[in-house]
Amino acid sequence: MITFLSGGTGTPKLLRGMRKVTGPHEISVVVNTAEDIWISGNHISPDFDTVMYLFAGILNTDTWWGIRNDSFTTHEEVTRLGVDEFIRIGDNDRAVQIARGEMLRKGMRLTNATKILLDRFGVRENVLPMTDTEVTTHIKTDLGLIHFQEYWVRAKGALEIQAVVRSFTEPPVATEEVMATIGASDAVVIGPSNPITSILPVLECEGVRSGLEEKLVIAISPFIGNTPVSGPAAALMRAFGFEPSSQGTFSCYEDLLDIFVQDIRDPVEVSGSVRFDTLMTDEEKSIALAEEILHLVEVS
Repeated sequence: MITFLSGGTGTPKLLRGMRKVTGPHEISVVVNTAEDIWISGNHISPDFDTVMYLFAGILNTDTWWGIRNDSFTTHEEVTRLGVDEFIRIGDNDRAVQIARGEMLRKGMRLTNATKILLDRFGVRENVLPMTDTEVTTHIKTDLGLIHFQEYWVRAKGALEIQAVVRSFTEPPVATEEVMATIGASDAVVIGPSNPITSILPVLECEGVRSGLEEKLVIAISPFIGNTPVSGPAAALMRAFGFEPSSQGTFSCYEDLLDIFVQDIRDPVEVSGSVRFDTLMTDEEKSIALAEEILHLVEVS
């Protein structure tokens, strides 16, 4: 079994290929929840839902967000009525958020709530939130401390970042399910997601780093040169004290890694890395990269 650490869109694109070349019981995913947010009384877990919808076969892969062919009647009406719903939420997507929010309000663990949703969508892969502890990534700007979603969606990433702050009442702890999954894994793949807001929150959960010490760990860079394949990773890397490049990404994970993967076009040299085409612009390229990752696991 291979366990993936996932967030954003980069790792789901790799999972799109991996699910085509291996069985569902050979894939586990530990998902970042530090971008979760309550909006209109409902609980949005964007990174988790992207993976769940992908495995359920209903993900909108034009945007890598939400459900394919969803309608937006409720969002349009609540916006007309003056609700500050800065994320455009589809009607079917909202139903998931309502259901999860109700389960959490009744005291259910996030892990259990997500398991129920996975079962309802017929997902056979093992997909886990990184923690049941509430933790949030905030961005410090001239406007003050704002949720990452407000920075990226409302402000469209146009605000200058002064700092990236992880906020919590209690330090996040990896769940027993996450630790058991890592322990049973043949390898752990750190996907090509944003290191600062997608992957480091997972690694910061108590237990995760120690659980990876005896595992084969492969990381895939989300950078080509000093430009991320998508998203605001460059500005976030600089704000967190890392060079926005594959070398900076390697520095984020260096103490954990056995294998580091860069794109074949990347001009930055990271000593000892391997090179593949990581620009997964379609399903065929996702499958090709997944096959290369599987081969690395088999020969290591």
